[in-house]
Amino acid sequence: MERVQIHTEYITLGQLLKYVNLASSGGEVKQVLATHTIVINGEQDQRRGRKIYPGSTVLIKGFATYFITDEA
Repeated sequence: MERVQIHTEYITLGQLLKYVNLASSGGEVKQVLATHTIVINGEQDQRRGRKIYPGSTVLIKGFATYFITDEA
């Protein structure tokens, strides 16, 4: 599980995909969302605007699992 530190209240799923280098543009974000299963805190979700808060776990099947934190 990889840790992703954010410095804001939340990060959107689309921003997270760009942050972890799975996409570099909005078009690529849409492609990743269309072709990969994404599970946030045990719930499947493909919305690029989904807000992800510290303490959340994001599983991107075929890539990795990310734990979102606001601490160093």
